[in-house]
Parts: sequence; C-alpha cells; structure tokens
Amino acid sequence: MVINPTYLAQRTRTSASWNDAKRRVLKSYREWLRAGPEIQQMYSLNIPVSAIRTKIRQEFERHRYVSQLQVVDMLLFQSHAEFQETLNYWKQLSHVLKYFRAEEDPTARLPRNFMQGFLEGRN
Repeated sequence: MVINPTYLAQRTRTSASWNDAKRRVLKSYREWLRAGPEIQQMYSLNIPVSAIRTKIRQEFERHRYVSQLQVVDMLLFQSHAEFQETLNYWKQLSHVLKYFRAEEDPTARLPRNFMQGFLEGRN
C-alpha cells in the first residue's frame, strides 16, 4: 500500500441535524470496521480481527449517549483523525496496542497518584 497523506483527508464540517450526525457516525463506524483486517496486517498484530472490531465497537459505544451536537462533531473529527493516522501508518505499534492493554494485562490500571505513576515510569 502506498502511503499518501491526502488519501484520507476530509474537510472539517459540522452536522446540520441529528440525522446528519447519525449518518456520519455510522459512516465512520463502518470505515473503522472495514479497516480492521488492514490494521491487523499493517501493524502485524497477534490479535484476531474479531477482537479489533470488538474494541472499535467499545470505543464507539463509550460515547453513545452524547446529547450535544457540537460534541458529536468534535468526536467525529477526532475519530477521523485517528483513522487517518492509523491507516497512513503514522502511528507506532505501541500507539495501537494501548487500546488493547486492559485485555492483555489485567493489572493495568491508572496509578493512584502522580508519584506512584512517576515511579512506575508512566506518564
């Protein structure tokens, strides 16, 4: 695959209505799901495509009950930026694997305070 920075470029826009926002969210969701096998291949992940798609669904479900149109537009912008960075191979393997850390490491949790995180080597 040839990496072309403008291949996935989109113009930033706002949704005209909730129906427009819903259509855009579904389009973004479908793009992510279709890219699952390609993401697995590009980053040489030892994770099945079904687990990648499940994680994509969890990320979308996390924002399911957002009730402000401007927030939905902002989330769509962030989603597309992540999508473009992922498929253009602008991320490193560690950036992709951070989404799957909780499943692989059951002890992965946020530190209680700053000093504990600092001593563990977390940012």
